[in-house]
Amino acid sequence: MKLRDLYARPGLTFSFEFFPPKTPEGDAALFREVEILKTLNPAFCSVTYGAGGSTRDKTVEIVTRLHDDVGLEVMCHLTVVDQSKDDVRAVLNRLKANRIENIIALAGDPPKGVTDWRPHPDGFHYSTELVQEAAAYNWFSIAVAGFPEVHPRAESRESDLRYLKLKVDAGADAVITQLFFDNEDYYRYVDDCRKIGIKVPIVPGILPVQSAAQTRRFAAMCGSGIPARLDGLLAKVENDAAAELDLGIEYATEQCEGLLRFGVPGIHFYSLNKSRSVKAIFENLSLLEPNSGTDA
Repeated sequence: MKLRDLYARPGLTFSFEFFPPKTPEGDAALFREVEILKTLNPAFCSVTYGAGGSTRDKTVEIVTRLHDDVGLEVMCHLTVVDQSKDDVRAVLNRLKANRIENIIALAGDPPKGVTDWRPHPDGFHYSTELVQEAAAYNWFSIAVAGFPEVHPRAESRESDLRYLKLKVDAGADAVITQLFFDNEDYYRYVDDCRKIGIKVPIVPGILPVQSAAQTRRFAAMCGSGIPARLDGLLAKVENDAAAELDLGIEYATEQCEGLLRFGVPGIHFYSLNKSRSVKAIFENLSLLEPNSGTDA
């Protein structure tokens, strides 16, 4: 089912994000976690693409397995960076051949060891062009990324919002946000988007903390702030794995409660290939289906 139809249905649309493991053992572990998360009845799952498109083939392989073997709706990440137009078209053709209907079109991160973002000399320069290319297939439903705290490479908040509208006008059906830890950033972002005529669903992306160091690293990479309260809580549990996980569940539950009261169309969870935190959050929010079980 296409994203535009999933978000048009009554009720909330929950989704989970995974990344491609690097080893066969990692693959096996991921699909064990997927079976647990499947019991939460997600609307779809997405798979990331890796810096510089480094996991391109693996991403398509996992998306196809999730769709064909596990029976989940899926969304494939697709990026501009370090890929020619022919590379991108080859992926789009492969996805269509595999009956994958949904993508999220992204600029993407540069390859490991490269600090400056540079388009491929024979590639697309902007994710807007990728949206236009995918939309021309008349097959894909397309999501794009939103940045409640402004994209790290944006000239200003205003220019970032204008660029988001260009992506939506080019054919995007939904906006999925980068992770954030202060709901006020999301609320203000939605208000600003609506004021400039962006009408598609704006879906909050939530990262349950799994380790303090990892959270700080992710936040720095994507330009997300860590509120003083959360920073203090992270300092108290640093290097205590069980306490870090518990804090992540509690804090994300609190975020989700506020978001649900605000009236979000759904929530996209950055699962980091683990089921425990997300399932615990669903339990806290009383979102589990009666037959979903409690063991994880």
